[in-house]
Amino acid sequence: MNLADITAKWANLDPARPALVDIPSNRRVSFGELEQAVLRLANGLLGLGLAKGDRVAVLAKNSIEYFELYYACARSGLIAQPLNWRLGAAELARILEDGEPSVFVTATEFAAEKSVLAGRLDITHWLEFGEGGSGSFERLKARTQPLAPKARAGDDDPVLILYTGGTTGLSKGALHSHRSLYMGMLNQTVAERIVPSDVYMLTGQMFHIPVALAMNYMAHGCPVVLMNFDAAEALQIIEAERVSAFLGITTMLNWMMAVDGFDRYDLSSLRNIQYGGGPMPATVVKAALDAFPCTLIQGYGQTEGMTMTFLSQEDHAQAVAGIRPERLNSCGREGFVTRARVVDTEGRDVPKDGVTPGEIVIQSAANMLGYWRKPDMNAEIMRDGWMWTGDVATWDEDSYIFIVDRAKDMVISGGENIYSTQVEAAIHKHPGVLEAAVIGVPDEQWGEAVKAVVVMKPGASATEQEIIDTAKAQLASYQKPRSVDFVASLPKAPTGKILKRELREPYWRDQGRKV
Repeated sequence: MNLADITAKWANLDPARPALVDIPSNRRVSFGELEQAVLRLANGLLGLGLAKGDRVAVLAKNSIEYFELYYACARSGLIAQPLNWRLGAAELARILEDGEPSVFVTATEFAAEKSVLAGRLDITHWLEFGEGGSGSFERLKARTQPLAPKARAGDDDPVLILYTGGTTGLSKGALHSHRSLYMGMLNQTVAERIVPSDVYMLTGQMFHIPVALAMNYMAHGCPVVLMNFDAAEALQIIEAERVSAFLGITTMLNWMMAVDGFDRYDLSSLRNIQYGGGPMPATVVKAALDAFPCTLIQGYGQTEGMTMTFLSQEDHAQAVAGIRPERLNSCGREGFVTRARVVDTEGRDVPKDGVTPGEIVIQSAANMLGYWRKPDMNAEIMRDGWMWTGDVATWDEDSYIFIVDRAKDMVISGGENIYSTQVEAAIHKHPGVLEAAVIGVPDEQWGEAVKAVVVMKPGASATEQEIIDTAKAQLASYQKPRSVDFVASLPKAPTGKILKRELREPYWRDQGRKV
């Protein structure tokens, strides 16, 4: 199996069938046109002297060219290395140094970032696409033929490195194969109940694992509509393109429901919405079920293993009808090709009593091959065929999993992973800060919001805004604290470790979720 079989199959079966609708650029391509571009690009990349397993980095927002690149890398045996365009130059440079790509591809809107990185990194080939750019990406495709490349790849060959900040706050590259992505897609096919008439809207960015959900719809011959999320525009697109499915996080659904004139949009084409990416309060779930004329499912996953558990459409319907309503606080049960357990430190199942916490471990063909160039870490989390997620949970008598705590105090806000160690380090740039602890607190719009709890040095003082501004100067905007509490001391264990659970508890006590 090869990811590029997706475009090849539908170009053969129905070349005129719509494949991608690029809303930002107002372009549409069929599967036949996409396959021609993929073949040209695959041969162009190989013509640069690249060999099987070489990396191709990309810095761009959602676009047709992004999909061309993913499928071309798959077809030619290369590994795509997508980059989070929200990151600063220093973190992007560190990720690129880790992946050591032979080619860097960027959209014209990130030409300035490319110039900065080009001054720091030794990458052989720099390509750019988009209006007003150098045209190097387009020229590379134009000078080759749409013929099947000689390179052979597939099955367990690596095809994609997705960088995730991880529990230490340092980016780690989750390496996926053709097979692991296909198996993750199979999980989604069963959970989402995909039908050939579906139209999928990709609301997230293509440097995240949800791009595989979009590829899955394409594997079924369904068109994918590309956008860069705006709530009102999303509603317009659903109406105009007759979208039937999308993945939404708490923020997106809240924003969409709050759009002025929401009730005037024709959303009758919607069949199913999947939500995930962080805590979704039960009140928001119920509001979404009332507002959108379709079913809902929840997916719990990680970049390392794609979506691993699902709370089904029936679970939602029963919960709002008063049957096991507490399950709206659950992330469901294991997926079709996944085994999920909750275990103690020795790997033994904890009691299914809904009370005893343990760590979620996953056995699945959708699990990553491992972290890129991190053998020690791989040995720690990949044990006897099981992947240790680092997420703490309980489970009930029917194996429904309830997440207790996120791995290593990670905050998930608006679907973005925010690592407390990074934010704390930024806060400590303020000369008056003695100690800082960063936690996630409930937020109706974002799921979780970043809160900093700060101890100042004797005689020093600061305002909330000063702490926020200090952090903002070091971080992406979405990572900065949204509120700051000043305290005399932080709760600590005898070892000196800050007890963040005690800091979180007052905020989550009444949220129907354990801390």
